[in-house]
Amino acid sequence: MDDALIALDHIGKRFRNGLEALADLSLTVRAGDFLTLLGPSGCGKSTALRLMAGIEKPTAGTIINLLPQKAGSIGFVFQEPTLMPWARVAENVRLPLRLQHFPAQEAEMRCEDALRLVGLDKFRNAYPRELSGGMRMRVSIARALVLRPRVLLMDEPFAALDEITRFRLNDDLLRLKTELGTTIVFVTHSIYESVYLSTRIAVMAGRPGRVSKEIAVDLPRGADLRVSADYLSLCQHVSEALAKAAETSADGIEASQ
Repeated sequence: MDDALIALDHIGKRFRNGLEALADLSLTVRAGDFLTLLGPSGCGKSTALRLMAGIEKPTAGTIINLLPQKAGSIGFVFQEPTLMPWARVAENVRLPLRLQHFPAQEAEMRCEDALRLVGLDKFRNAYPRELSGGMRMRVSIARALVLRPRVLLMDEPFAALDEITRFRLNDDLLRLKTELGTTIVFVTHSIYESVYLSTRIAVMAGRPGRVSKEIAVDLPRGADLRVSADYLSLCQHVSEALAKAAETSADGIEASQ
């Protein structure tokens, strides 16, 4: 636990309507992780992410948060960019700084840095309607990064994008992680995306959600990774683990390894 940042310990989550989203979910986010939550729709991946962010509270179990208790320790990127359509790109990115009452000069510097990191410094005066879907998602990522979070939580941010744009943003995200050293927790339905991005994959079983298996990913990054035999073999392994998780009952959870 020396490098743990967030730990979910036997977490359960039941909503007021009686829906049990999570049961006995245990998972640790460690410094430097690119941890992906992979599973079918409705298995509680997004709920787990909101619990990590403090947006939701568990109904059972304990969340251990070892991050500094200050605003901006955790950044969150939603599936939709959720930008203010009436505001220019720079104003959208600067919003978290304005809410935290940052001095104007520092806010401007951080905004410029964030836009440069996502390659949108030349679009600071554009409106969201003038940008492509991929560019709007870059703005959303820049807004999450502007407070320089230790942990970045991402809830299927590329799901609505075409495959070429998605591949490009996958590469951009890996570059950002290398440059910033940010710990990332990422939700996806895509086996191929999870293997390409992650250092660890938590395969989740269906509702009520829990981790069925953890899989370490140790592949050499490079332009040819997606067509390498090792990558395709690991994708097959993850696919089999996901299929098994879908069949696993709450009484027969496979031990993580």
